Amino acid sequence: MNKLKKIVVIGPESTGKSTLCAALSNAYNTIWCEEYAREYLSKNGTDYNFENLLTIAKGQITNEEKATEKAIQENKTHLIIDTDMYVMKVWCEYVFNNCHPFILEEISKRKYDLYLLCDIDLPWAPDEMREYPDEQPRKELFALYKELLMNQETPWGVVSGTGEARTKNAMNLIDQYCNQ
Repeated sequence: MNKLKKIVVIGPESTGKSTLCAALSNAYNTIWCEEYAREYLSKNGTDYNFENLLTIAKGQITNEEKATEKAIQENKTHLIIDTDMYVMKVWCEYVFNNCHPFILEEISKRKYDLYLLCDIDLPWAPDEMREYPDEQPRKELFALYKELLMNQETPWGVVSGTGEARTKNAMNLIDQYCNQ
């Protein structure tokens, strides 16, 4: 029986994470864990506070656990995960200069096989959920994600390009690190 390979897609907003997750899910005939924040903010409005981010983090974990269970039941070899606790950490710290201990604990407990960091080479697309249309915050956030990934043990790579080239770039990383 093959071990389920968990691939997490992270990065600043408007870098094509959800689109990439859907494309990878299709390419590897598997399921993907959607980002809970979008669901939460759609239901509750885009005005949020520090405590709401804890609720969002817990919802993300629940989504991930359900997707993992489903992938195992369906005997999938890959699970694509849109967002994890690193995203929640960056979000908390960038907006509130603080992070919930729960998020930090979950970062230390959860194990993945690969991180895909989406580059900011895609143009920012307007969306009611997005907060940072300017280039400077996107650069700052990308740098924060990159620094986090450089200081942890899970393999990772930057995904750049547009359309099919972006998907192929991600697939090359998955094939390199997860399909050996």
